[in-house]
Amino acid sequence: MPMSSRLPAVFYSAAQTRELDARLIAGGIPGFELMQRAATAVWEAVLQRWPGAARLTVLCGTGNNAGDGYLVGVLAQRAGWQVTVYWLGAPEQLRGDATLAWQAARNEGLVIKPWCAEAELAGVVVDALLGTGLSGPVRPQYAELIEQLNRSALPVVAVDLPSGLDADTGVPQGVAVRAELTVTFIALKPGLLTAQGPDHVGRLVFATLARLPEDVPPALGVRLRLGDWRDCLPARPRAAHKGLFGHVLLVGGERGMGGAIILAAQTALRSGAGRVSVVTRPEHVAALLSRCPEVMVHGLDDPAAMAPLLEQASCLVIGPGLGRSDWARSLWRQILASELPKVLDADALNLLAEAEVPGLIGPCLLTPHPAEAARLLGLDTAAVQADRLVAVQRLAERYASAVVLKGVGSLIAGPPGGERPLALCSDGNPGMAVAGMGDVLSGLAGALLAQGLDVGDAGRYAVLVHALAGDQAAQAGQRGVLASDLIEPIRQLLN
Repeated sequence: MPMSSRLPAVFYSAAQTRELDARLIAGGIPGFELMQRAATAVWEAVLQRWPGAARLTVLCGTGNNAGDGYLVGVLAQRAGWQVTVYWLGAPEQLRGDATLAWQAARNEGLVIKPWCAEAELAGVVVDALLGTGLSGPVRPQYAELIEQLNRSALPVVAVDLPSGLDADTGVPQGVAVRAELTVTFIALKPGLLTAQGPDHVGRLVFATLARLPEDVPPALGVRLRLGDWRDCLPARPRAAHKGLFGHVLLVGGERGMGGAIILAAQTALRSGAGRVSVVTRPEHVAALLSRCPEVMVHGLDDPAAMAPLLEQASCLVIGPGLGRSDWARSLWRQILASELPKVLDADALNLLAEAEVPGLIGPCLLTPHPAEAARLLGLDTAAVQADRLVAVQRLAERYASAVVLKGVGSLIAGPPGGERPLALCSDGNPGMAVAGMGDVLSGLAGALLAQGLDVGDAGRYAVLVHALAGDQAAQAGQRGVLASDLIEPIRQLLN
């Protein structure tokens, strides 16, 4: 499901969010009032999603997240719902505003009990156990309750963040609640949008609670939105000719892998490049020309014959179906020696990981998936996925390039030294988890380079358009989406 366009344009870490909350209170908004506003936002979301449920179970821990939960229970009971609150950790452990919330729930006459394994979970369940305050693995008693909740198959609304999920990385700390709905406050956190976060968050609703002060700290990053990019490709003049829109040279398609370079070439054509050339194995020439007669195809068994073609190009894409043969390595070395802007994908990245290259020549955009990123960093894939934000920034710094770390909540960093913040794409869907999607992205990014975007902007805009095209292609259902289904929506979005 595409993320709501109502989500904020920027995101903050959990520590930054706590600082923002403190600034709001210091600015004159009482903490208990913020807690009441949070509870109201959750209750309104529950009513909209489950209007006829009439029964609520609230699970409370010992922090401010629990205070929100107690107040949600108050609102539900006042509306005539049957409410039961279970706590882990005695309410006497609560502090400050959370204590006031518990007292309000007790004064309202809510049924408030300690949780035990035999406790009945019923109706809509409010997860107010941990929130963003988690600083390590979920403790055993909390883990037991979370596992029971996940097994129950009951509808769950998470308050601010599914309990057990790391707000910064989107990785469960041992175990995490799987919510159907999450209502988050104050600021958007990256863990809601990337890695395993979306699978635990469900539908995401954002509640501002209050206008942020003007002197807020710089955001951790930005969320890609189409409206921010509508003018990055200027309108074409009436006197336009193909030479104004660049010449993309795509290199790839080892024997048995011709489909990848065909997808990349066809996408580059449909994405507005003035001219598109392809270097591939001779066996693929006929298929490529029958699919894309507008492409200039060069079937080369001798990699040395590519040199004159490099002189005619304005940007390069290498990797789709490239392989790791001697033929592929020779083409790869020539591309890396060029000062032209270039996109490196697939086996071009694997060859880069094998090489001892102190630095890349010319502006580069790297587009690894997590396993390729792990090879480039000398890690395993799990280490990359454990902190995707750190991984993409390390890659950008290591290779002095713009980098797209693909996956749920794709991240784009670099190139270093620029003013572009870290970017996150919250669009896209599971239907895009099929072969060829990366080839389409490479062709799109190459066409944007050809039309004058630098590698940082080309990477960000390509990822966004690619994800939105995937959402259009999946409107009839996510199963059975093909990479080629994105090409026409990409053209529509770019126009």
